[in-house]
Amino acid sequence: MSECPHTAALPRPEPAPGSETCPECVIAGTTPVHLRLCLDCGHVGCCDSSPLRHATAHFHESGHPVMRSFEPGEDWRWCFVDGALV
Repeated sequence: MSECPHTAALPRPEPAPGSETCPECVIAGTTPVHLRLCLDCGHVGCCDSSPLRHATAHFHESGHPVMRSFEPGEDWRWCFVDGALV
């Protein structure tokens, strides 16, 4: 894992999740494969292994660069801008 300048700008404490699952998947009637939590705003989106890739779509729409796994037992973070685990 590496450090990136985007992690220093994240709110502390991290935002509360806006939902328990990907709301866009619920609306679309699809099942998310893995969930990601936006560390800027708390949006929960599905990963790129899911059919509609809502976490990545959230990054492109919002510009929020860092998400973490929202799966039980996982705590890794991904920076979309740097393309790296942080």
